[in-house]
Amino acid sequence: PVSVVCHKNNKGGYMNHNSSQLILPGCAHWSRTPAETPMTVESSGIINGRIEDRFGKRGSSFHQGMPTYSLPLSIQNMPEGTRCFTLILADYDAIPVCGFAWIHWIAANIKFSELPENASEEYAVDLVQGVNSWASPLLKEKALPPEKASCYGGMVPPDRAHKYYLTVYALDQVLNLENGFYLNQMLDGMNGHILAA
Repeated sequence: PVSVVCHKNNKGGYMNHNSSQLILPGCAHWSRTPAETPMTVESSGIINGRIEDRFGKRGSSFHQGMPTYSLPLSIQNMPEGTRCFTLILADYDAIPVCGFAWIHWIAANIKFSELPENASEEYAVDLVQGVNSWASPLLKEKALPPEKASCYGGMVPPDRAHKYYLTVYALDQVLNLENGFYLNQMLDGMNGHILAA
């Protein structure tokens, strides 16, 4: 799991500067003390720090070249008051290759603490999934339509082994999102409702 340092000002998490805004997802309802066990996320699909091949380009489930067989996840020690989880799986090692961080998977309103393998496809009705980077307009003719890229899009690093960052958030409310949302929309909805990450 990735730790999040939470900041909040007296305006609900928004720091204004002229017409621009810096929005920091706040932890206004953080309910833990330092002595309590932090929320953790584990995956049986990661062995000795390496993601198993079946969740990426050497897997068996694809859509127009995009691997779609998603990692299993297990969330422990979620805080009291958790209504749902959101997740972001991103690759920042992609920046030198394509010019931006590659979003592999974003999902919201997850109501259970265990996601089995291939949940992105097999449990799609139980998840609200957003658009991943396989739909980026920068890919031009190779880009998938947003509706086809609103799911898990696995790892296909073109140059070397990459590091992938998974962040799971526990929220105190369900978000008003539908399949095909974008990451910025999820971040806006999460603002002020993060209990733990």
